Amino acid sequence: MAEFVGIDVSKGTLDVCWRGSGQTVSVTNDDAGIAGLVERLRADRPVLVVLEATGGYEFPIVVALGLAGVPTAVVNPRQARDFAKAVGRLAKTDRIDAAILAHFGEAVKPAPRAVPQAEVVELEALVARRRQLVEMVVAEKNRLARAAAKIKPNIKVHVTWLEEQIDAISDDLGKAIRRSPVWREKDDLLQSIPGIGNVIARTLVAELPELGALSRGQITSLVGLAPHNADSGQHRGQRRIWGGRASVRTALYMGALAGVRYNPVLRAMYKRLVASGKPKKVALIACAHKLLLIANAILTNRTAWNRQLCAAGAR
Repeated sequence: MAEFVGIDVSKGTLDVCWRGSGQTVSVTNDDAGIAGLVERLRADRPVLVVLEATGGYEFPIVVALGLAGVPTAVVNPRQARDFAKAVGRLAKTDRIDAAILAHFGEAVKPAPRAVPQAEVVELEALVARRRQLVEMVVAEKNRLARAAAKIKPNIKVHVTWLEEQIDAISDDLGKAIRRSPVWREKDDLLQSIPGIGNVIARTLVAELPELGALSRGQITSLVGLAPHNADSGQHRGQRRIWGGRASVRTALYMGALAGVRYNPVLRAMYKRLVASGKPKKVALIACAHKLLLIANAILTNRTAWNRQLCAAGAR
């Protein structure tokens, strides 16, 4: 019988459900628990194992399953939760979530994910940590404006320390990128685009490895920059973007902010949209979409920024 397996991942445990038999087990999310589970799944030879992206807790089991040759898909938690609501499973426990993931795998059949290489995992971790540190600096600076006089020196010391850590992480990221010929080429090509600097380029390299290997529609859908209709009958709702990789989308939005000043293609597009009555934020999101298409075309063709080529190729 074709078997689909769902695994609900938490920091300490892995709750597993076999769709065909309905059997569930819970194992520890550590080396011993993962080793035992992988051996069992390798023997069972399931059609697909489905997990949610959990911000890193899923990495050990995903890598172990990939190395064991077990087909594994990592899905967006929102997709899984929407699917649960669609099939009427409103209750939420770890075992129910595992069963939902197994059912989702059987019904949707998401594509298996390639095994993340150790270098990719390291790069993703560095990018994620830098983002966390930046968020902490912003939070501390916001507190500084409202803090009592006695507390302000302590906050300032912490902000200084956080900024030093950001510099150190950024240096590690740069060294990791430059060590790999493939990543170095991608980094150089991406940074040739006006509006994309060190941070945005390295976010794209680490968190969007598919860039340059997918079609325009596929890459925009993957990132979450493809507008979705909201129509019903005669009503025509406002099109919105949602889903996808939020961190990549944020990076591209920041690139669009710089691009409308320094990138001639984006600047012309932004001015045209605003002049036609589009809200500025909508125009910026459209520029982020355009920036993604330009980056995808540049990595596909392995050719540095060229205004004429990019204006034509990213339409």
